[in-house]
Amino acid sequence: MKLVKTFGRGKAAADALIESLEQRGAVNTARVAPVVQRILAEVRRGGDRALLKYASKFDGLAKGESLLVSPEEMKAAWDSTSPKLQAAMMVARGNILAFAEAQLPREWTISPVEGVKTGQIVRALGSVGCYVPGGRYPLPSTLLMTVTPAQVAGVSRIVVCSPKPARETMAAAWLAGVKEFYRVGGAQAIAAMAYGTATMERVDKIVGPGNLYVTAAKMLVASECGIDMPAGPTEIVVTSETGDAAGVAADLVAQAEHDPETLAVLITSNEALARAVAAEVKTQARGNAIAKQSLAAQGCLFVTATVREAQELTNRLAPEHLTVDTTADLRWVENAGSVFVGEYAPQSMGDYVSGPNHVLPTGRVGRVRGGLSVMDFVKVITVQQYTRAGLKKMGPHAIALAEAEGLKGHAESVRVRMR
Repeated sequence: MKLVKTFGRGKAAADALIESLEQRGAVNTARVAPVVQRILAEVRRGGDRALLKYASKFDGLAKGESLLVSPEEMKAAWDSTSPKLQAAMMVARGNILAFAEAQLPREWTISPVEGVKTGQIVRALGSVGCYVPGGRYPLPSTLLMTVTPAQVAGVSRIVVCSPKPARETMAAAWLAGVKEFYRVGGAQAIAAMAYGTATMERVDKIVGPGNLYVTAAKMLVASECGIDMPAGPTEIVVTSETGDAAGVAADLVAQAEHDPETLAVLITSNEALARAVAAEVKTQARGNAIAKQSLAAQGCLFVTATVREAQELTNRLAPEHLTVDTTADLRWVENAGSVFVGEYAPQSMGDYVSGPNHVLPTGRVGRVRGGLSVMDFVKVITVQQYTRAGLKKMGPHAIALAEAEGLKGHAESVRVRMR
């Protein structure tokens, strides 16, 4: 990991590095956009033929093998899963379920004046596609994180796509009651879910994390199919003055092992802590090839002149995962996907069993939204109702505004009901 001071002789280099990190999302996906555009166009034009071609080329789909995972395969996977892992999956699903239920928006009505009622109703999306990565590691946790809140929201059709789905992922699908599961991944899976093929009917919205190709594909189909957010390669920032070096390093290494593109950062004004963490990271990353690769390429230890500067830099980076020292730090946190507080809250707990979703915004999208939630699977629809008396009270104000805008038809549509 690089140790970078944001003051003194290192300031200019630090400023340039920070500026590049602020552009990370757009720059990274731009690298793969031409390839992704070609795959999307081919699947859109060629349907199943193109989908099978890419599933065979990139996902290891055998000739004659069905894209659709059967219920029998999912049940067999669950039955062959150890009781220990079954119990862990059930605990995780229970906590995700409870958290999503607590997040559900409510329906309500108010009466701003007598004779007028306004409010909102909540309706589930009709269909969603849940992308579950399956390249380097099996990710049953991601299946539970994407499917469960959709079920809580009441989505009637839930599709799962995952390349080379592992037994653990299929077991999680059985536990969650998944009915439609396809063994396809990458940009080709995003294309199929967004545009539809003879085998796979299109969905209203696509959610879930993925590599740069998946993230770029989601962004490119967003004009025709809803998406949750760019949720690309993992990001971790630890902003700490008093943290335990071994614990901080463990979180950095843990997130870095996800992907060679992982961004792993410590921000502190405590130089001694930064150097201790650097030593710990070096020790703990031994034997973890992917973590070593990402930490060497994107690992940064920022030493700031002040605590305030450390806080400001954290918000500028808007990280996917953020760890802070105490609950008092929450007062200054503005931009982050999910926040972990204190030395006894390893980020891995959020990846698996805490309940809040681990599908989180990357590429500084934490400036505008948090992680995946039950709200991503519902529509909040506003409702307005007037009595004649209510319209007589409020109508003249609407007429005045309509006439000020020169919209005579708007004014008349109110006036004709007030006669």
